[in-house]
Amino acid sequence: MSAYQQIAVIGAGAWGTALANAAARAGRDVTLIARDRDSADVIARDRESSRLPGIALDPSVTVTVSGTDIAAPVVLLAVPTQALRSALMPLQGKLGKATVAVSCAKGIERGTHHFTTEIIAEMLPDVTPAILSGPSFAADVARGLPTAVTLAASDETIAANLCQALGSATFRPYHTTDVRGVEIGGAAKNVLAIAAGIVAGKKLGASALAALTTRGFAELARFGRACGARPETLAGLSGLGDLVLTCSSPQSRNFSFGIALGQGANPRAASGGLLAEGVFTAAALLELADQLKIEMPICRAVTAILENRIAIDDAIAGLLSRPFKAEE
Repeated sequence: MSAYQQIAVIGAGAWGTALANAAARAGRDVTLIARDRDSADVIARDRESSRLPGIALDPSVTVTVSGTDIAAPVVLLAVPTQALRSALMPLQGKLGKATVAVSCAKGIERGTHHFTTEIIAEMLPDVTPAILSGPSFAADVARGLPTAVTLAASDETIAANLCQALGSATFRPYHTTDVRGVEIGGAAKNVLAIAAGIVAGKKLGASALAALTTRGFAELARFGRACGARPETLAGLSGLGDLVLTCSSPQSRNFSFGIALGQGANPRAASGGLLAEGVFTAAALLELADQLKIEMPICRAVTAILENRIAIDDAIAGLLSRPFKAEE
């Protein structure tokens, strides 16, 4: 039996539902925790989340409501980065010291510039923070389609045990202790996916999209190295792998958001009512890059576009007129 037989998932949206299914498929005892009683009742009755219509929740998953006592040794936090701090407040003083709290979001908190494991450490100092990230769409994971991700914790044994607990024939986690490297990949790729979407929306061609994705990875890697991330992490599933996925598929909310921008929509209309994490991460990422004196021209252009400081055509012209240089 796994060291972590009981798994709690906080957040009953698309990603939380998908992770609950993945954990149940791995043979774990899973509790899915919704934000309010009405949501919990609807999901328990219909056995699906409104965020993933038509995809059934595994019959073995128990659905409950936020505020319920959590006895599981592993808590998966399927909550957007900007909402994570408020989601953790009710858990303060209620989780044991042996609990592992796994962030399943990708981003940087605005204002504090904190990554998600830093928020966990601040709000829940007694638990062990961890991070799950990688090239994965909720619908694919929920349906049991083959997916590989990265699980990171500072303690290698804990990271390996998490992989054993969540891994199955169709959900394959790889473990690492490079927590910050995993977080950087997940945060930066969302901003770069917006840029890739703009390229697609402007119909600049497949060659331009490939170039943008490659040069975007160069920015991600520069930033990662400055923060002490390992090269193999940046070139792995949570870095390059996730970047390739989100810069190439309309299933990515950030890529779709960028496509809408490229087609002329304003940022509010481009979101379509869906959360694009890159919108919130862009400014925080750029502020951190400036502090570290890291050059990130694509991320800078995206931030300027989102803040209505530059028109898309002018941003593209600016990137294309940069001085020629050696590839790095």
